[in-house]
Amino acid sequence: MPAAPPRHAIVSGASSGIGEAICERLLREGWLVTGLSRRAPCWQAPGFQHRGIDLADTEAIPAALEGLSADAIIHAAGIMRAAPLGALDPAVSTTLWRLHVEAAERVVNTLLPRLSDGGRILLIGSRAATGIAGRSQYSAGKAAVVAMARAWAQELLPRRITVNVVSPGTTDTAMLRDPARANNAPKIPPIGRLIEPSEVAALSCFLLGPEAGAITGQQIFICGGSSL
Repeated sequence: MPAAPPRHAIVSGASSGIGEAICERLLREGWLVTGLSRRAPCWQAPGFQHRGIDLADTEAIPAALEGLSADAIIHAAGIMRAAPLGALDPAVSTTLWRLHVEAAERVVNTLLPRLSDGGRILLIGSRAATGIAGRSQYSAGKAAVVAMARAWAQELLPRRITVNVVSPGTTDTAMLRDPARANNAPKIPPIGRLIEPSEVAALSCFLLGPEAGAITGQQIFICGGSSL
């Protein structure tokens, strides 16, 4: 019997952080991967292709996905902004919502007719979805991601497509060193260290695999005790 063809995953936010770690893990496990991000990763690998796109430009997403089909969709693109109530900038809310919620919606909505039955949809959320002081705008978008995923999970049961959210605590990525966060130091999880992107990638890839076919509509924290 001929070997099954490699599975194909489409990963947003592929150039750095959690998205990059997920791409690398999938490639090691034999997947084909198409990465979506503004800039290409600083590495190349067999089985990987990159499509350049600013995912905050949601109108450009359908054209960027033209000709692609998938067995899994992973939306890992994201940024973090923080400000206390009384100093909130409405433009920040718009930016966060567009990248975390609207871009995920547009990517999945565009690709769904070309997503295989029994496929996987995975959204990278945040422990902040439960609410963190000073991060209400970020928390609101990540909470919306969870509600959106649960609704999709119900709709897609007939096709055996699972939809889940992996919600990390403070993770050791370049985003922690973003100058925009200079006045908002990261909080170390109770375990005493940051979460590693590779840990998030490992959990994500399990949810994309055959043994996770009965897990859907769930938010799974990997937060070192921050959500307790």
